[in-house]
Amino acid sequence: MNLVYADRDGNLFDHPEYTGLGRSGELVTEMMENELIPLPEGATLVSLPDTRPIGVHKQTGEMQVVPGDFTAVGALLPQSFTRLLLPGYVKADKSKVLPLFGYTAVVWKDGGFYVAAEACDDPERWNPRNCDPDELELGVKRILGEYKDNRLFQHLSNCALGYECLTASNTFLNRWEGAVPVSFSCNAGCFGCISEQPDDSGFPAPQTRMNFKPSTEEVVQVMLEHLKTPESIISFGQGCEGEPSTQAKTIIEAIREVRSRTDLGYININTNAGLTDHIRGIVDAGLDLMRVSTISALDDHYNAYYKPRGYTLRNVEKSLRYAADKGVVTSINYLIFPGVTDREEEIEAMIEFARRTDLKLIQLRNLNIDPESYLSLIPAARGERYGMKQMLEIFREELPDVVLGSYTHIPGELAERRKKQLQQG
Repeated sequence: MNLVYADRDGNLFDHPEYTGLGRSGELVTEMMENELIPLPEGATLVSLPDTRPIGVHKQTGEMQVVPGDFTAVGALLPQSFTRLLLPGYVKADKSKVLPLFGYTAVVWKDGGFYVAAEACDDPERWNPRNCDPDELELGVKRILGEYKDNRLFQHLSNCALGYECLTASNTFLNRWEGAVPVSFSCNAGCFGCISEQPDDSGFPAPQTRMNFKPSTEEVVQVMLEHLKTPESIISFGQGCEGEPSTQAKTIIEAIREVRSRTDLGYININTNAGLTDHIRGIVDAGLDLMRVSTISALDDHYNAYYKPRGYTLRNVEKSLRYAADKGVVTSINYLIFPGVTDREEEIEAMIEFARRTDLKLIQLRNLNIDPESYLSLIPAARGERYGMKQMLEIFREELPDVVLGSYTHIPGELAERRKKQLQQG
């Protein structure tokens, strides 16, 4: 397992004299064979600026920084692949922070690149190669021509063509899960927010947040344009917006209007679920699916990262419980990080949280963050660290009725219920 590194021009090399290492939190560790898979299609290899690679010298057996003017390398995984280890590196300049991406350990082995990861879902629908650029451009042109005054479609066209967001792209391709952002404000100050960062954070936000409040009519147009098949999903709460439930009035009006005109497809919200009263109204309007973002089921960890404004983790739990009791299929968007999520106390708390809220799905998402900044922000470990692979095995054993995946799944009972509704007209 040769160490992979990059020169200052971004050229990649493997070092035959060094074995590659990974990191679990702040701990540098060897990689096990059962933690490695071939580099997935759609993954990207990147150099980590202002870092130095660490490896084990094969002759001496010593762990050391690789000499020379080189940087460490990591892999950015596509959706459906869960990171097991961070790359092995040290910061060359501790004052510098890494861009907001989810870096995964990578090595050279048997003539190819391998990563410390596990496939937790079928990647086919979210593989970028399935989004034909020419077809997307035609879809954008058609819809912008048909809805000339709809600011939401104009906003989403930049997300699709500029940021290559697959959910936004689906909106113009009339397939699978499409996007309908509604909010420019948020009731949380997430440390790793990808759409808005304070000027002094050191993290440049990788995308721009929407800066207008769409009308109910604009939202309805996007929803009806997408909900044309029984399998289609339209989702409030995207990376380009704040917390959608802050615009509950617009969402409720839009859902009611759409459901008065069609029973096709499913309506989803991606939310922090802190505004329980707003969530109740949205659920009662006709919501089908709810995906709640969380990083932990422990208050001190949750609060350190989300910096909630006017709500607590208890409010989040109440929202999930209410939605589940009303027949909404609930899931969490679980932001995971090797060396943290696999701590004993984190695992125990999340298992109990899932049971109390009747979760149907845990969507595993690799946390995009500078590791040192994140580790200095959150509480120190209080128990044993099990490793990410064992953590996944524990979840599967303790939560046999909860699906572990990476994106939305429609349970059979919900699909059957919707089929009957459509048959009844």
